[in-house]
Amino acid sequence: MTARRASVATLAVALALPAAGLALLIAEPALDVHWEHHPAHFWLVLGAAGLNAVLAYATSVEAARRGDARVLLVSLAFLAAAGFLALHALATPGVLLAASNPGFALATPVGLVVAGAFAAASSLEGVSLRTARRLRALLLAVMAAWGLLSLASLGPFDGGPVPERTSGPLLALAAVGIALYAFAAVRYIALWRRRPAPLLVTMVAAWALLAEAILAIAVARNWHATWWEWHLLMLAAFVLIAWAAHRSWHEERFADLYLDATAEGEREVSVVFADLQGFTAFSERHEPREVARMLNTYFREVVPAVVRDHGGEVDRIIGDALMVTFNRRGDQLDHVERAAAAALAIQAATRRVAEAHPDWPRFRVGVNTGTATIAVLGASGGRTHTAIGDTVNVAARLEGHAPVGGVAIGPETARRLPDALTEPLGVLAVKGREAPVEVRELLALSPSAAGRSSRRRSAPR
Repeated sequence: MTARRASVATLAVALALPAAGLALLIAEPALDVHWEHHPAHFWLVLGAAGLNAVLAYATSVEAARRGDARVLLVSLAFLAAAGFLALHALATPGVLLAASNPGFALATPVGLVVAGAFAAASSLEGVSLRTARRLRALLLAVMAAWGLLSLASLGPFDGGPVPERTSGPLLALAAVGIALYAFAAVRYIALWRRRPAPLLVTMVAAWALLAEAILAIAVARNWHATWWEWHLLMLAAFVLIAWAAHRSWHEERFADLYLDATAEGEREVSVVFADLQGFTAFSERHEPREVARMLNTYFREVVPAVVRDHGGEVDRIIGDALMVTFNRRGDQLDHVERAAAAALAIQAATRRVAEAHPDWPRFRVGVNTGTATIAVLGASGGRTHTAIGDTVNVAARLEGHAPVGGVAIGPETARRLPDALTEPLGVLAVKGREAPVEVRELLALSPSAAGRSSRRRSAPR
């Protein structure tokens, strides 16, 4: 409860102080001092846009890695705010144009409304990853068109009157933006109550600051304190999120934002386990530096074979052991063929290394297919996004049953590869599991499957 109270207190301060300051400046116009400094405006706005662009990139990378629509929508909120804010920076008199025009003047409030729409959408569970990707393409096209029309003063931005404070367009934009951010904040508070995490509180605070920023835009006087305040509110929102992300563990940094299905959901996956037979004895006879050199030589061949060529995701490397998963994001319908081809590729790649170093240990590989739970495990300071369950456990046992230099596959993997060349390896009794597992050695895929796997790359993200 102490952590919760601290989080609520932080949120309250983030909401109250800027709002109180804005109210004071409006109530006492004498305090709303004038300060017009074009270089300061240009660098402040551009710096805020740059920070937001970094956040957009970081969340976009995480969204692609996990296939999470919410994180991608959050990245689009950052991207919209960053892009339109950068357009506003270019409107600073004396940079590209002698004076502002409606395109540049409206860029920030429009960008904040668009960002608010993405923030609201990110609070929902129903937006698909494909839809979010299409929205990203549309957003980039709109920002590019807006910038070109503004710079050329074409179309609706042909140099007409610039909207002033408390004008109809700005008030309308402020009303829409505040409603969107309020919706997002309420939904994120509900999410925080289910998953108490500092990042979620920070997101609520950021949405509140951006709502206050769009209100300040509507009532501010140009080059006065109220006008400068909305610039600082936007910068504060982005700094808050950057600070919270920095404090998170470097792996799964935005895990607190994951959709429920990403944070803990079931998938049909194929899992590949590989480790080196005789690694312990080799380590005993050689210096640690030589052991590390041997492992890195192998992994330089193995990792590209499974990741780049077949679209696998390295779940973990522990010493000489390698775990790779396929279809973690649910976007690899051919994950069984991918996993089998990757397992054979591991042996083909390491065979060449072993021929040059006959005293080095050799890999054994196991492949299993079935349902697994994909979940975030651990806590701040040490957490990972991994596959767990019987399918994973059996894959690990299959690897131990494989011949040196060979690939052992489970019954479901074998069933899904009817044309593959296999040989029986017997029945494997797995400790703690009632039903034994029929094991086969995978010798080769069918020509058609091998041809598809050789042309395949990781699915688009």
